[in-house]
Amino acid sequence: MRRQAAPAGLLSTDGKPHPLQDSLMAATLVLGAVAFITAMFHNLHLLSSWAGLIGIGTGAYGQFISATTRERFLLILGLGASAVGFYLGMAHGGLFGGVLG
Repeated sequence: MRRQAAPAGLLSTDGKPHPLQDSLMAATLVLGAVAFITAMFHNLHLLSSWAGLIGIGTGAYGQFISATTRERFLLILGLGASAVGFYLGMAHGGLFGGVLG
């Protein structure tokens, strides 16, 4: 009996579980959303810059170990949001603005 292949799509997975990659993907998306949204408020620059910096780190490591296109696609979305939030947070006061000296 011949096996039928699953339909291939842009975001299809390989059918195997990837718990570490999925966790990094979810963390990057959440951190990116937090960094992006809080970057719109000048007084939340500490939160946006730190969330963005951590999101960039988790997203970069997630890209390094990602196994499927779905993971890579969503990691890039989270990385982009984290980077925008980080840069706007840095422009509004930075990682330690007003706290240290």
